[in-house]
Amino acid sequence: MTDGTLTLIFSLIASGFFMLGVPIFLVIGLWVVAMSFVVDLTLDNIGYAFSAVFTTSFALLAMPLFILTGDLINRSGIAHRLSSFAYACLGWLRGGLGMASIGACGLFAAISGSNSATTATIGAMMHPRMVKNGFDERFAAATAAAGGTVGIIIPPSIIFIVYGFLMNLSISELFLAGIIPGALMVVGMQITCWIVCRVNGWGHLIRFQFDRMLKTAFGAWLGFFAIGLVLWGIYTGKFSPTEAAGVTVGFCVIVALISRPLYRLINRGQSENEDLTRVPGWIEMVLVEGFRLRDLPSVVLNSARIAGMLAPLIGISVVMQQILSLLGAKDAIETFMTGIGGYYAVLLMAMAFVFIAGMVLESLPNTIIMAPILAPIAVSVGVDPVHFAVIFLIGGSIGFITPPYGLNLYVASGVTGVPYMRLLKYIVPYLIALIAVWLLVAFVPWLSLALT
Repeated sequence: MTDGTLTLIFSLIASGFFMLGVPIFLVIGLWVVAMSFVVDLTLDNIGYAFSAVFTTSFALLAMPLFILTGDLINRSGIAHRLSSFAYACLGWLRGGLGMASIGACGLFAAISGSNSATTATIGAMMHPRMVKNGFDERFAAATAAAGGTVGIIIPPSIIFIVYGFLMNLSISELFLAGIIPGALMVVGMQITCWIVCRVNGWGHLIRFQFDRMLKTAFGAWLGFFAIGLVLWGIYTGKFSPTEAAGVTVGFCVIVALISRPLYRLINRGQSENEDLTRVPGWIEMVLVEGFRLRDLPSVVLNSARIAGMLAPLIGISVVMQQILSLLGAKDAIETFMTGIGGYYAVLLMAMAFVFIAGMVLESLPNTIIMAPILAPIAVSVGVDPVHFAVIFLIGGSIGFITPPYGLNLYVASGVTGVPYMRLLKYIVPYLIALIAVWLLVAFVPWLSLALT
């Protein structure tokens, strides 16, 4: 058989495994092993690639640390304080609780860097309250799924770290480039939520109280401090993204362990998770619910499981890039894309590739497979590499809410109990809003590059 025939057969087999629900790492791994024989690469090459990735890249250490940060923020009660602040700011508007849910996703994303963690945490917290507040349960679940898309755009972002490693770009610059586009995504979804809720009459209004907003802001000071710590350290060059992640983990652990006994003493056992409208006393607001020292290993283990699923994909991606290069895939796509026109034609075609790939792949394998192919082509026609990174990853984030894959839809369905298929109708308005923001960011480079 020719190399082309073998490539087609192995690709069809891998696609079949994927459709059957085999984990993506095993699908890609089996394809890489099979194709290594086709292009005359030894299996030792896979071991060398893994060794090179995980012994030479200090930046990749930030990935498991930011995953751990998200778990610590959730378990300590800081995420709940951020949600209370968002509700105090927006609860007086029609659909305010839904808008607050999206705002809380943005704030949580600014600490966790993960879309699935953002959707799961905010969805589990806000969905019951939205339903109780008069929202349709399907729309409430769709709101959590859509809000989680900013998890990989607002810094710190796990996928930005991976993209920076793959494309040899400054992770600090990528973080800064994601701030304005991430904020635009949040605002775009909040406007969409407001319009849909006005049309349907969903949500109960609360009276705006400046002192309540001030108190909840003060109560969320630990969350704001963690966000500021990361951005200040990276922006001023005091520490690298990896060091910022380590500092934030240490901060969260110390705060949680110190706060718990004092919080329980003052709060006398009342659960902070009872109601978003509850405003703690001034002394109590300095503290958070926290967790016990004996709970820390379980938090670390949960984060390690997630990091353990992502890390092998990064290693196998290096070999996959080698194979695609030897097969001439990059040259073929480059010839096709550059033959259709100039700057805008290539940019739109690249966005179409990313959007279609995002419908069937999670953001990490999508980035691993498509970024090394599309980014050099876009740069060759004049697209700034940092700007294209933001365009690429916004497209990947939209893939979280596009069927048939739509990871955030599955996560939201799991934490809310709303069936996957029932979410699809209510995700459409958010999908339209995110595509509009995506196009705006793509054609206005300043939005990505202003802070870099």
